[in-house]
Amino acid sequence: MLVAPFAGCGSSADSSAKTAAPRPFGFDQEPLGYDVAALAPKIDAVTMEIHYGKHHAGYVRKLNNALRAAEGEYDGKGLIELLSGLTPDQTALRNNGGGHYNHTLYWRALTPGGAPAPEGVLREELEATFGSVEAFSEQFAAAGASQFGSGWAWLIRNAEGQLEVTSTANQDNPLMANIVERPGTPLLGMDVWEHAYYLNYQNRRKDYIQGFLSLVNWDEVALNAKG
Repeated sequence: MLVAPFAGCGSSADSSAKTAAPRPFGFDQEPLGYDVAALAPKIDAVTMEIHYGKHHAGYVRKLNNALRAAEGEYDGKGLIELLSGLTPDQTALRNNGGGHYNHTLYWRALTPGGAPAPEGVLREELEATFGSVEAFSEQFAAAGASQFGSGWAWLIRNAEGQLEVTSTANQDNPLMANIVERPGTPLLGMDVWEHAYYLNYQNRRKDYIQGFLSLVNWDEVALNAKG
């Protein structure tokens, strides 16, 4: 679950959280839970080094700069609370806060070799909503493949408490209820910006999507689904 690691600006993090404590004026990028080469050949080490070490790190740095510039306006707010209240014109927080949250969810949802197919309550929900796990995967893949330009595909729990597949542009995410068309709680997010796959797949986004799906840590997704 993503609540504790984004506890808030200027607050101390729960010692059990899977991330470093927030800085006095923002947030830290949590360490990867695996080596940068561990997801190869589906996601290669060079892509990981650039994606995690440059792109994600850049979002964290710019987010913290934006928080400093706000001079305490967001003190005590966790990232989820911050993102949930944003309006379309809050560009720096929207782009960089979204980039930090989205990538943290992304890294956690991947595991070397992938995890076994979803079981238990999550599997039951996927089957009830989409017909089968395979049908969900097809719909999720289609959402990622059809997202024009840069963006994300999502499995969310919507406002009605149901599972839903959606997509967003750029670094927007379903937490941004004042911005996106289909708000909800993200359970799984897939980055379809070219920086996530171009070195390994060039323009073959569909191949990258299949590689991503083969690496999904369904145990992590199930934890997110519990809320």
